[in-house]
Amino acid sequence: MARILIVEDEERIASFVSKGLAADGHRTTAVADGRVGLDHALSGEFDLMVLDIGLPGTDGFSWLRKMRANGGQQSVLVLTARNDVSDRVQGLTLGADDYLPKPYATEELLARVYALARRGRALKSRIIEHGPLTIDLDKKRAILSGKPLDLPQREHAILEYLFSNVEAIVGKDKIAGAVASWNEEISANAIEVHMSRLRSKLEPSGIKIRTIRGLGYLVEAWKDA
Repeated sequence: MARILIVEDEERIASFVSKGLAADGHRTTAVADGRVGLDHALSGEFDLMVLDIGLPGTDGFSWLRKMRANGGQQSVLVLTARNDVSDRVQGLTLGADDYLPKPYATEELLARVYALARRGRALKSRIIEHGPLTIDLDKKRAILSGKPLDLPQREHAILEYLFSNVEAIVGKDKIAGAVASWNEEISANAIEVHMSRLRSKLEPSGIKIRTIRGLGYLVEAWKDA
Protein backbone atom coordinates (compact mmCIF):
# COMPACT_ATOMS: atom_id res chain seq x y z
CA MET A 1 0.00 0.00 0.00
CA ALA A 2 1.30 3.43 -0.97
CA ARG A 3 0.29 6.89 0.21
CA ILE A 4 -0.46 8.80 -2.97
CA LEU A 5 -0.98 12.52 -3.58
CA ILE A 6 -3.10 13.35 -6.64
CA VAL A 7 -2.59 16.88 -7.97
CA GLU A 8 -5.40 17.33 -10.50
CA ASP A 9 -7.77 20.28 -10.97
CA GLU A 10 -10.50 18.38 -12.86
CA GLU A 11 -12.69 16.94 -10.11
CA ARG A 12 -14.07 14.12 -12.30
CA ILE A 13 -10.61 12.89 -13.24
CA ALA A 14 -9.25 13.27 -9.71
CA SER A 15 -12.18 11.26 -8.34
CA PHE A 16 -11.74 8.55 -10.97
CA VAL A 17 -8.00 8.22 -10.29
CA SER A 18 -8.52 8.31 -6.51
CA LYS A 19 -11.21 5.61 -6.58
CA GLY A 20 -9.14 3.38 -8.83
CA LEU A 21 -6.10 3.62 -6.58
CA ALA A 22 -8.12 3.27 -3.37
CA ALA A 23 -9.78 0.11 -4.74
CA ASP A 24 -6.30 -1.32 -5.16
CA GLY A 25 -5.56 -0.66 -1.46
CA HIS A 26 -3.73 2.66 -1.68
CA ARG A 27 -4.38 5.71 0.52
CA THR A 28 -5.06 8.78 -1.59
CA THR A 29 -5.35 12.53 -1.09
CA ALA A 30 -6.52 14.70 -4.00
CA VAL A 31 -5.89 18.45 -4.29
CA ALA A 32 -6.78 20.83 -7.12
CA ASP A 33 -4.54 23.75 -6.16
CA GLY A 34 -0.88 23.53 -7.16
CA ARG A 35 0.37 25.53 -4.19
CA VAL A 36 -1.50 23.36 -1.71
CA GLY A 37 -0.27 20.30 -3.56
CA LEU A 38 3.33 21.48 -3.28
CA ASP A 39 3.00 21.92 0.49
CA HIS A 40 1.63 18.38 0.73
CA ALA A 41 4.39 17.03 -1.49
CA LEU A 42 7.11 18.52 0.69
CA SER A 43 5.53 17.34 3.95
CA GLY A 44 7.11 13.89 3.66
CA GLU A 45 3.70 12.23 4.16
CA PHE A 46 3.39 10.70 0.68
CA ASP A 47 5.21 7.92 -1.16
CA LEU A 48 4.47 9.16 -4.66
CA MET A 49 2.52 11.77 -6.62
CA VAL A 50 0.17 11.58 -9.58
CA LEU A 51 0.52 14.97 -11.28
CA ASP A 52 -1.53 16.64 -14.01
CA ILE A 53 0.43 19.00 -16.23
CA GLY A 54 -2.48 21.36 -16.99
CA LEU A 55 -2.88 22.93 -13.54
CA PRO A 56 -4.47 26.39 -13.21
CA GLY A 57 -2.17 29.25 -12.27
CA THR A 58 1.00 27.18 -12.67
CA ASP A 59 1.57 24.29 -15.02
CA GLY A 60 2.73 20.90 -13.83
CA PHE A 61 6.21 21.43 -15.23
CA SER A 62 6.76 24.45 -12.96
CA TRP A 63 5.27 22.50 -10.05
CA LEU A 64 7.64 19.62 -10.67
CA ARG A 65 10.65 21.95 -10.92
CA LYS A 66 9.78 23.62 -7.60
CA MET A 67 9.21 20.30 -5.83
CA ARG A 68 12.58 18.92 -6.89
CA ALA A 69 14.34 22.22 -6.12
CA ASN A 70 12.92 22.09 -2.58
CA GLY A 71 14.20 18.59 -1.92
CA GLY A 72 11.15 16.51 -2.83
CA GLN A 73 12.43 13.02 -3.64
CA GLN A 74 9.19 11.06 -4.07
CA SER A 75 8.32 9.36 -7.33
CA VAL A 76 6.10 11.37 -9.70
CA LEU A 77 3.78 9.91 -12.33
CA VAL A 78 2.69 12.57 -14.81
CA LEU A 79 -0.83 12.31 -16.27
CA THR A 80 -1.50 14.61 -19.20
CA ALA A 81 -3.44 15.08 -22.42
CA ARG A 82 -0.19 16.35 -23.95
CA ASN A 83 1.53 13.54 -25.79
CA ASP A 84 4.21 15.36 -27.77
CA VAL A 85 7.69 13.90 -27.50
CA SER A 86 9.00 17.33 -26.43
CA ASP A 87 6.55 17.40 -23.50
CA ARG A 88 7.53 13.91 -22.38
CA VAL A 89 11.21 14.79 -22.58
CA GLN A 90 10.68 18.02 -20.62
CA GLY A 91 8.74 16.22 -17.87
CA LEU A 92 11.34 13.50 -17.50
CA THR A 93 14.17 16.04 -17.57
CA LEU A 94 12.54 18.03 -14.75
CA GLY A 95 12.30 14.94 -12.57
CA ALA A 96 9.19 12.96 -13.52
CA ASP A 97 9.64 9.22 -13.03
CA ASP A 98 6.97 8.09 -15.47
CA TYR A 99 4.57 9.57 -18.01
CA LEU A 100 1.04 8.34 -18.82
CA PRO A 101 -0.96 10.15 -21.54
CA LYS A 102 -4.73 10.56 -21.32
CA PRO A 103 -6.91 8.64 -21.97
CA TYR A 104 -5.45 5.63 -20.19
CA ALA A 105 -6.62 2.26 -18.91
CA THR A 106 -7.03 1.92 -15.14
CA GLU A 107 -5.05 -1.32 -15.26
CA GLU A 108 -2.07 0.48 -16.77
CA LEU A 109 -2.29 3.28 -14.20
CA LEU A 110 -2.28 0.75 -11.34
CA ALA A 111 0.62 -1.16 -12.87
CA ARG A 112 2.72 1.98 -13.20
CA VAL A 113 1.86 3.09 -9.64
CA TYR A 114 2.83 -0.35 -8.35
CA ALA A 115 6.18 -0.19 -10.14
CA LEU A 116 6.93 3.30 -8.78
CA ALA A 117 5.87 2.34 -5.25
CA ARG A 118 8.11 -0.72 -5.36
CA ARG A 119 11.03 1.39 -6.57
CA GLY A 120 10.30 3.98 -3.87
CA ARG A 121 10.35 1.34 -1.12
CA ALA A 122 13.78 0.23 -2.28
CA LEU A 123 15.06 3.81 -2.20
CA LYS A 124 13.53 4.41 1.22
CA SER A 125 15.12 1.40 2.87
CA ARG A 126 17.23 3.80 4.92
CA ILE A 127 14.21 5.83 6.02
CA ILE A 128 12.28 5.18 9.23
CA GLU A 129 8.63 6.23 9.39
CA HIS A 130 6.70 6.28 12.66
CA GLY A 131 3.38 8.08 12.44
CA PRO A 132 4.14 11.79 11.87
CA LEU A 133 7.89 11.19 12.33
CA THR A 134 10.25 10.46 9.42
CA ILE A 135 13.95 9.82 10.02
CA ASP A 136 16.41 9.78 7.11
CA LEU A 137 19.36 7.71 8.35
CA ASP A 138 21.61 8.68 5.46
CA LYS A 139 21.02 12.42 5.60
CA LYS A 140 20.83 12.50 9.41
CA ARG A 141 17.60 14.44 9.18
CA ALA A 142 14.26 14.10 10.92
CA ILE A 143 10.85 15.48 9.93
CA LEU A 144 7.99 15.75 12.46
CA SER A 145 4.49 16.57 11.24
CA GLY A 146 5.93 17.98 8.03
CA LYS A 147 8.49 20.25 9.72
CA PRO A 148 12.23 19.72 10.31
CA LEU A 149 12.97 18.40 13.78
CA ASP A 150 16.15 20.18 14.86
CA LEU A 151 18.04 18.17 17.46
CA PRO A 152 21.53 18.34 18.92
CA GLN A 153 23.80 15.62 17.53
CA ARG A 154 23.55 13.36 20.57
CA GLU A 155 19.76 13.62 20.80
CA HIS A 156 19.49 12.78 17.11
CA ALA A 157 21.67 9.70 17.62
CA ILE A 158 19.41 8.56 20.48
CA LEU A 159 16.34 9.24 18.32
CA GLU A 160 17.76 7.03 15.53
CA TYR A 161 18.59 4.24 17.95
CA LEU A 162 15.20 4.26 19.66
CA PHE A 163 13.19 4.26 16.44
CA SER A 164 15.42 1.62 14.87
CA ASN A 165 14.34 -0.61 17.76
CA VAL A 166 10.58 -0.03 17.93
CA GLU A 167 8.79 -2.44 20.28
CA ALA A 168 12.08 -3.41 21.93
CA ILE A 169 13.09 -2.36 25.45
CA VAL A 170 16.44 -0.60 25.33
CA GLY A 171 18.46 0.04 28.46
CA LYS A 172 20.47 3.13 29.25
CA ASP A 173 23.69 1.19 28.69
CA LYS A 174 22.63 0.35 25.14
CA ILE A 175 21.66 3.93 24.46
CA ALA A 176 25.03 5.08 25.77
CA GLY A 177 26.71 2.62 23.42
CA ALA A 178 24.76 4.00 20.47
CA VAL A 179 26.26 7.47 20.97
CA ALA A 180 29.72 6.40 22.11
CA SER A 181 31.43 7.76 19.03
CA TRP A 182 32.11 11.00 20.90
CA ASN A 183 34.73 9.17 23.01
CA GLU A 184 33.36 10.21 26.33
CA GLU A 185 31.35 8.48 28.99
CA ILE A 186 27.66 9.27 29.17
CA SER A 187 26.07 9.02 32.57
CA ALA A 188 22.64 7.58 33.27
CA ASN A 189 21.54 11.03 34.44
CA ALA A 190 22.62 12.59 31.14
CA ILE A 191 20.60 10.03 29.22
CA GLU A 192 17.56 10.86 31.34
CA VAL A 193 17.99 14.52 30.47
CA HIS A 194 18.21 13.73 26.74
CA MET A 195 15.15 11.49 26.96
CA SER A 196 13.17 14.21 28.73
CA ARG A 197 14.04 16.68 25.98
CA LEU A 198 13.11 14.20 23.24
CA ARG A 199 9.79 13.49 24.88
CA SER A 200 8.93 17.17 25.11
CA LYS A 201 9.48 17.49 21.36
CA LEU A 202 7.73 14.28 20.28
CA GLU A 203 4.74 13.94 22.60
CA PRO A 204 2.77 16.94 21.23
CA SER A 205 2.57 14.94 17.97
CA GLY A 206 1.27 11.86 19.76
CA ILE A 207 4.55 9.92 19.89
CA LYS A 208 5.31 8.49 23.32
CA ILE A 209 8.44 6.91 24.74
CA ARG A 210 7.54 4.67 27.67
CA THR A 211 9.78 4.17 30.69
CA ILE A 212 9.96 0.51 31.70
CA ARG A 213 11.00 0.73 35.34
CA GLY A 214 14.31 -0.98 35.99
CA LEU A 215 14.81 -1.95 32.34
CA GLY A 216 14.91 1.09 30.08
CA TYR A 217 12.73 2.68 27.42
CA LEU A 218 10.21 1.42 24.87
CA VAL A 219 8.79 2.93 21.69
CA GLU A 220 5.60 1.12 20.75
CA ALA A 221 4.53 0.51 17.15
CA TRP A 222 2.54 3.42 15.79
CA LYS A 223 -1.19 2.86 15.61
CA ASP A 224 -3.33 5.23 13.59
CA ALA A 225 -6.04 6.86 15.63
